[in-house]
Amino acid sequence: MTFSADYSPAVQDYLRAIYLIARREPIDGQVTTSQLAARLGVRPASVTAMLQKMAALEPALIDYHKSYGAQLTPAGERAALGIVRCHRLLEMFLHEKLGYGWDEVHEEADRLEHVISDELTERLSAALGHPTRDPHGHTIPAADLSLEPASVQPLRDLAPGRPAVIRQVRDEDPALLRRFEALGLRPGVGVTVVDAPPDGPLQLRVDARMIALEAAEAGQIAVECNERLLDTRAAS
Repeated sequence: MTFSADYSPAVQDYLRAIYLIARREPIDGQVTTSQLAARLGVRPASVTAMLQKMAALEPALIDYHKSYGAQLTPAGERAALGIVRCHRLLEMFLHEKLGYGWDEVHEEADRLEHVISDELTERLSAALGHPTRDPHGHTIPAADLSLEPASVQPLRDLAPGRPAVIRQVRDEDPALLRRFEALGLRPGVGVTVVDAPPDGPLQLRVDARMIALEAAEAGQIAVECNERLLDTRAAS
Protein backbone atom coordinates (compact mmCIF):
# COMPACT_ATOMS: atom_id res chain seq x y z
CA MET A 1 0.00 0.00 0.00
CA THR A 2 1.02 3.61 0.49
CA PHE A 3 2.89 4.02 3.78
CA SER A 4 1.55 7.59 3.76
CA ALA A 5 1.06 7.26 7.53
CA ASP A 6 4.87 7.43 7.78
CA TYR A 7 4.58 11.15 6.98
CA SER A 8 3.26 13.95 9.17
CA PRO A 9 -0.22 15.39 8.52
CA ALA A 10 1.41 18.53 7.12
CA VAL A 11 3.49 16.54 4.62
CA GLN A 12 0.39 14.57 3.64
CA ASP A 13 -1.50 17.82 3.01
CA TYR A 14 1.32 19.06 0.79
CA LEU A 15 1.50 15.80 -1.14
CA ARG A 16 -2.20 15.84 -1.95
CA ALA A 17 -2.15 19.55 -2.78
CA ILE A 18 0.80 19.16 -5.16
CA TYR A 19 -0.85 16.18 -6.82
CA LEU A 20 -4.19 17.95 -7.33
CA ILE A 21 -2.70 21.24 -8.54
CA ALA A 22 -0.42 19.38 -10.97
CA ARG A 23 -3.45 17.66 -12.48
CA ARG A 24 -5.65 20.76 -12.66
CA GLU A 25 -3.51 23.85 -13.14
CA PRO A 26 0.21 23.17 -13.58
CA ILE A 27 2.56 25.90 -14.75
CA ASP A 28 5.10 24.41 -17.18
CA GLY A 29 4.68 21.05 -15.45
CA GLN A 30 5.58 22.47 -12.05
CA VAL A 31 3.55 23.46 -8.99
CA THR A 32 4.59 26.87 -7.73
CA THR A 33 5.02 28.19 -4.21
CA SER A 34 2.26 30.73 -4.74
CA GLN A 35 -0.19 28.05 -5.92
CA LEU A 36 0.48 25.98 -2.82
CA ALA A 37 0.30 28.98 -0.49
CA ALA A 38 -3.10 29.93 -1.92
CA ARG A 39 -4.50 26.40 -1.73
CA LEU A 40 -3.22 25.61 1.77
CA GLY A 41 -3.73 29.06 3.26
CA VAL A 42 -0.14 29.47 4.47
CA ARG A 43 2.67 31.97 3.90
CA PRO A 44 4.95 31.46 0.87
CA ALA A 45 7.97 31.29 3.21
CA SER A 46 6.37 28.37 5.04
CA VAL A 47 5.73 26.62 1.72
CA THR A 48 9.37 27.05 0.70
CA ALA A 49 10.59 25.55 3.97
CA MET A 50 8.29 22.54 3.65
CA LEU A 51 9.23 21.92 0.02
CA GLN A 52 12.91 21.95 0.94
CA LYS A 53 12.19 19.44 3.70
CA MET A 54 10.24 17.13 1.37
CA ALA A 55 12.99 17.26 -1.25
CA ALA A 56 15.58 16.30 1.38
CA LEU A 57 13.75 13.17 2.59
CA GLU A 58 14.99 9.70 1.67
CA PRO A 59 13.48 8.83 -0.68
CA ALA A 60 12.76 12.37 -1.85
CA LEU A 61 9.06 13.10 -2.26
CA ILE A 62 9.52 16.00 -4.68
CA ASP A 63 11.99 17.52 -7.06
CA TYR A 64 12.20 21.16 -6.06
CA HIS A 65 13.89 24.23 -7.44
CA LYS A 66 13.13 27.63 -5.94
CA SER A 67 12.89 29.31 -9.33
CA TYR A 68 10.62 26.72 -10.96
CA GLY A 69 8.58 24.99 -8.28
CA ALA A 70 7.94 21.41 -7.24
CA GLN A 71 7.15 18.16 -8.98
CA LEU A 72 6.34 14.83 -7.32
CA THR A 73 8.92 12.07 -7.57
CA PRO A 74 7.67 8.49 -8.15
CA ALA A 75 7.79 7.93 -4.38
CA GLY A 76 5.93 11.19 -3.77
CA GLU A 77 3.27 10.42 -6.36
CA ARG A 78 2.66 6.97 -4.85
CA ALA A 79 2.27 8.48 -1.38
CA ALA A 80 -0.01 11.20 -2.78
CA LEU A 81 -2.22 8.65 -4.54
CA GLY A 82 -2.56 6.75 -1.27
CA ILE A 83 -3.73 9.91 0.49
CA VAL A 84 -6.13 10.72 -2.36
CA ARG A 85 -7.54 7.16 -2.18
CA CYS A 86 -8.07 7.43 1.56
CA HIS A 87 -9.67 10.89 1.26
CA ARG A 88 -12.11 9.93 -1.47
CA LEU A 89 -13.13 6.68 0.21
CA LEU A 90 -13.78 8.62 3.40
CA GLU A 91 -15.93 11.08 1.46
CA MET A 92 -17.89 8.18 0.00
CA PHE A 93 -18.32 6.50 3.38
CA LEU A 94 -19.52 9.70 5.03
CA HIS A 95 -21.95 10.33 2.19
CA GLU A 96 -23.29 6.80 1.65
CA LYS A 97 -23.21 5.34 5.15
CA LEU A 98 -23.52 8.33 7.49
CA GLY A 99 -25.80 10.58 5.48
CA TYR A 100 -23.46 13.57 5.09
CA GLY A 101 -24.26 15.94 2.22
CA TRP A 102 -21.79 16.16 -0.63
CA ASP A 103 -21.06 19.71 0.55
CA GLU A 104 -20.03 18.43 4.03
CA VAL A 105 -17.75 15.48 3.32
CA HIS A 106 -14.60 17.25 2.06
CA GLU A 107 -13.64 19.00 5.30
CA GLU A 108 -14.50 15.94 7.40
CA ALA A 109 -12.34 13.73 5.17
CA ASP A 110 -9.53 16.29 5.44
CA ARG A 111 -9.48 15.74 9.19
CA LEU A 112 -9.93 11.98 9.18
CA GLU A 113 -7.47 11.04 6.43
CA HIS A 114 -4.51 11.64 8.75
CA VAL A 115 -5.58 9.20 11.45
CA ILE A 116 -6.76 6.04 9.68
CA SER A 117 -4.51 3.18 8.66
CA ASP A 118 -4.07 1.54 5.28
CA GLU A 119 -5.90 -1.49 6.66
CA LEU A 120 -8.91 0.60 7.69
CA THR A 121 -8.86 2.30 4.29
CA GLU A 122 -9.19 -1.09 2.61
CA ARG A 123 -12.00 -2.12 4.97
CA LEU A 124 -13.83 1.08 4.07
CA SER A 125 -13.46 0.21 0.41
CA ALA A 126 -14.81 -3.30 0.96
CA ALA A 127 -17.75 -2.02 3.04
CA LEU A 128 -18.65 0.35 0.20
CA GLY A 129 -18.39 -2.34 -2.49
CA HIS A 130 -15.06 -1.02 -3.84
CA PRO A 131 -16.38 2.20 -5.42
CA THR A 132 -14.49 3.82 -8.27
CA ARG A 133 -15.85 7.40 -7.83
CA ASP A 134 -16.37 9.68 -4.85
CA PRO A 135 -19.57 11.74 -4.33
CA HIS A 136 -18.21 14.51 -6.57
CA GLY A 137 -17.36 12.13 -9.42
CA HIS A 138 -13.59 12.08 -8.91
CA THR A 139 -11.84 8.81 -9.63
CA ILE A 140 -10.77 6.81 -6.57
CA PRO A 141 -7.32 5.25 -7.08
CA ALA A 142 -7.45 1.45 -6.98
CA ALA A 143 -5.90 -0.57 -4.15
CA ASP A 144 -2.71 -0.90 -6.22
CA LEU A 145 -2.81 2.92 -6.66
CA SER A 146 -3.45 2.74 -10.37
CA LEU A 147 -5.76 5.48 -11.59
CA GLU A 148 -8.15 5.31 -14.50
CA PRO A 149 -7.64 8.43 -16.65
CA ALA A 150 -10.66 10.69 -17.02
CA SER A 151 -11.45 12.12 -20.45
CA VAL A 152 -13.07 15.35 -19.32
CA GLN A 153 -13.00 19.07 -19.98
CA PRO A 154 -14.30 22.13 -18.12
CA LEU A 155 -17.95 22.85 -18.81
CA ARG A 156 -17.05 26.45 -19.64
CA ASP A 157 -14.98 25.16 -22.62
CA LEU A 158 -17.79 23.04 -24.07
CA ALA A 159 -18.86 24.19 -27.52
CA PRO A 160 -22.47 25.39 -27.78
CA GLY A 161 -24.83 22.68 -29.01
CA ARG A 162 -22.53 19.85 -28.01
CA PRO A 163 -24.24 17.52 -25.50
CA ALA A 164 -22.20 16.29 -22.56
CA VAL A 165 -22.50 14.50 -19.24
CA ILE A 166 -21.24 15.96 -15.96
CA ARG A 167 -18.50 13.71 -14.60
CA GLN A 168 -16.76 15.70 -11.85
CA VAL A 169 -17.43 18.72 -9.63
CA ARG A 170 -14.73 20.49 -7.63
CA ASP A 171 -15.30 19.82 -3.95
CA GLU A 172 -13.56 22.63 -2.04
CA ASP A 173 -16.42 25.17 -1.88
CA PRO A 174 -19.45 23.97 0.15
CA ALA A 175 -21.59 26.96 -0.82
CA LEU A 176 -20.98 26.33 -4.52
CA LEU A 177 -21.80 22.64 -4.09
CA ARG A 178 -25.10 23.60 -2.49
CA ARG A 179 -25.82 25.89 -5.45
CA PHE A 180 -25.03 23.10 -7.91
CA GLU A 181 -27.27 20.76 -5.92
CA ALA A 182 -30.16 23.22 -6.15
CA LEU A 183 -29.61 23.52 -9.91
CA GLY A 184 -29.45 19.75 -10.38
CA LEU A 185 -25.82 19.83 -11.52
CA ARG A 186 -24.42 16.50 -10.30
CA PRO A 187 -22.28 13.77 -11.85
CA GLY A 188 -24.26 11.75 -14.40
CA VAL A 189 -26.55 14.62 -15.40
CA GLY A 190 -26.76 15.58 -19.08
CA VAL A 191 -26.04 19.19 -20.02
CA THR A 192 -25.78 21.24 -23.22
CA VAL A 193 -24.39 24.76 -23.61
CA VAL A 194 -26.99 26.71 -25.56
CA ASP A 195 -25.15 30.04 -25.61
CA ALA A 196 -21.80 31.26 -24.26
CA PRO A 197 -21.69 35.07 -24.58
CA PRO A 198 -18.24 36.55 -23.90
CA ASP A 199 -19.60 39.08 -21.39
CA GLY A 200 -22.35 37.12 -19.66
CA PRO A 201 -23.27 33.82 -18.05
CA LEU A 202 -23.47 30.57 -19.95
CA GLN A 203 -26.96 29.49 -20.92
CA LEU A 204 -27.35 25.77 -20.27
CA ARG A 205 -29.98 23.16 -20.95
CA VAL A 206 -30.12 20.64 -18.10
CA ASP A 207 -32.63 17.91 -18.84
CA ALA A 208 -35.59 20.00 -20.04
CA ARG A 209 -34.70 23.12 -18.03
CA MET A 210 -32.74 26.24 -18.93
CA ILE A 211 -30.33 27.68 -16.36
CA ALA A 212 -27.64 30.37 -16.31
CA LEU A 213 -24.17 29.76 -14.90
CA GLU A 214 -21.25 32.15 -14.57
CA ALA A 215 -18.12 31.09 -16.44
CA ALA A 216 -16.14 30.84 -13.19
CA GLU A 217 -18.77 28.47 -11.80
CA ALA A 218 -18.78 26.42 -15.00
CA GLY A 219 -15.01 26.07 -14.62
CA GLN A 220 -15.62 24.04 -11.46
CA ILE A 221 -17.54 21.36 -13.40
CA ALA A 222 -15.87 18.79 -15.66
CA VAL A 223 -17.87 17.11 -18.41
CA GLU A 224 -17.44 14.32 -20.92
CA CYS A 225 -18.81 14.85 -24.41
CA ASN A 226 -21.72 12.48 -25.02
CA GLU A 227 -20.68 11.08 -28.40
CA ARG A 228 -23.47 8.47 -28.35
CA LEU A 229 -26.06 11.23 -28.15
CA LEU A 230 -24.34 13.11 -30.96
CA ASP A 231 -24.46 9.99 -33.14
CA THR A 232 -28.16 9.55 -32.36
CA ARG A 233 -28.94 13.14 -33.36
CA ALA A 234 -26.93 12.84 -36.55
CA ALA A 235 -28.80 9.67 -37.50
CA SER A 236 -32.16 11.36 -36.99
